[in-house]
Amino acid sequence: MHCDVNESSDAHTPPSNSFSFDLNEDLFVEEDIHMEGVLHESNLNTELNGDINQSQAHATSNISLSSNLSCDNDENIMDEVTNLELSEASTNTHSKKKLSNDVRKAIYESLLEKSVEKNLKKGVTKFVASQFSVTMHTVQRIWKRGKENCVYGDVSHRMKKNCGRKKIQLDVDQIRGIPLSQRTIIRCLSHALNMSKTTIHRRLKSGVMRRHSNPIKPFLNEENKRSRLRFCISMPQSASLPHDPIFSGMYNIIHIDEKWFYMTKKSENYYLVQDEEDPIRTCRSKNFIEKVMFLAAIARPRFDSQGNELFSGKIGIFPFITQEPSKRSSVNRVAGTLETKPITSVNKQVIKTFLFDKVLATIKAKWPREDLSHPIFSQQDNARTHIDCNDDDFRRVASQDGFDIRMTCQPPNSPDLNILDLGFFNAIQSLQYKESPKSIDDLLKAVEKSFEELSAVKSNHIFLSLQSCMIEIMKARSFNKYKIPHMQKEMLERQGELPIQLKCDPKLVQDVLNYLG
Repeated sequence: MHCDVNESSDAHTPPSNSFSFDLNEDLFVEEDIHMEGVLHESNLNTELNGDINQSQAHATSNISLSSNLSCDNDENIMDEVTNLELSEASTNTHSKKKLSNDVRKAIYESLLEKSVEKNLKKGVTKFVASQFSVTMHTVQRIWKRGKENCVYGDVSHRMKKNCGRKKIQLDVDQIRGIPLSQRTIIRCLSHALNMSKTTIHRRLKSGVMRRHSNPIKPFLNEENKRSRLRFCISMPQSASLPHDPIFSGMYNIIHIDEKWFYMTKKSENYYLVQDEEDPIRTCRSKNFIEKVMFLAAIARPRFDSQGNELFSGKIGIFPFITQEPSKRSSVNRVAGTLETKPITSVNKQVIKTFLFDKVLATIKAKWPREDLSHPIFSQQDNARTHIDCNDDDFRRVASQDGFDIRMTCQPPNSPDLNILDLGFFNAIQSLQYKESPKSIDDLLKAVEKSFEELSAVKSNHIFLSLQSCMIEIMKARSFNKYKIPHMQKEMLERQGELPIQLKCDPKLVQDVLNYLG
């Protein structure tokens, strides 16, 4: 094998005793490790073009020289690194990188093609390194690996799955022993574990830990739990019990609830370009941002067999406002101009007036006429300002014009059993915040626009989520610690397989009935 012997052509020529050759052992030994000088680029090109071509054309005539220069590859690699270390540092700009086994095999095969009786001529290593954009030392190590495995020529890297710096071990049981109050942020958790924040963040990304948002949920006493179970068990169709329980379509239930809508949020996120100025939002007090309460009423939408909307289910959303004349003139208006003022104190009489004048009137105007023969249930929560389910005035007004509208109450402390609190209000509020209203009138328009823009398809999905919540409530024995299962409704909708009603496990229904006695 020919060694890449770097004979410097500089003025600083090494002394004649710097190298010794053992012709019997074909061993090339470097005695003077303080060799100085760097090979010129022109000398390397000349040796590369001249020696490689001559070795292939006159292999027989050069065999004696080849034996003089050949050496054991183990020490040859160290020689090349020592002689060409300065040259590589000045000319090679490639950073060390992990090569795939295919690239390593290609480098070894390229070296084999350019070798003469498995011996490399001077300059071959540099040529192959330049060809594959790697360092000379990498090529030399691959050639050494191939020589060691001369039978199979295996030059695959020896990196295992967990090579490199070892991970800092994280004791999961130690995390469980830390109080939850000390696990609210990464900084507190890293201090409790005596680890860096970066290590904790890596474990969070790898899935060892998970981030959890923990909202406060209503407290449920024993009577509340039994009321929730009775409410859920009343929703499956009576004809399907007990062998094949399936929920009713819920098309004759109208959900009613109130919500405050604010002019803006206390904190908002924006995405800006680098040279864009930071926006400034101001108000008189962050604790008294202008707001308006709305009363919303919504039923389940209806579609035909082709998916066309027959009834949106949106009864209406009604703001609690009054129109008052302004008492004095200003730069914006003259005295006596009607101003929109929110009703800040909503009592039982205000709720009753809005129910009679707005909600019931709109239900009678929008409700599908083919369903007038069936009773309509108006579901509300148990707020103190709400009317009684057996209110005589409500019954009288609700039974007029051929309608049979009945008021019902959902179980106490159960916002998860109302469509509006379950997801509808959040959906229209996210749309409302995109409008950036500047006045009460702008806020009213933004909320009403968001109410109309929310598609009936999304509203129908929320009704299916309500049915899945009822199933989970029965599984949890009415406890509100459960996760709403993901049904992949949009995918099922595209495939035409979205169910209208969900089925219950017969054993689950029977267990609930036995529990209630």
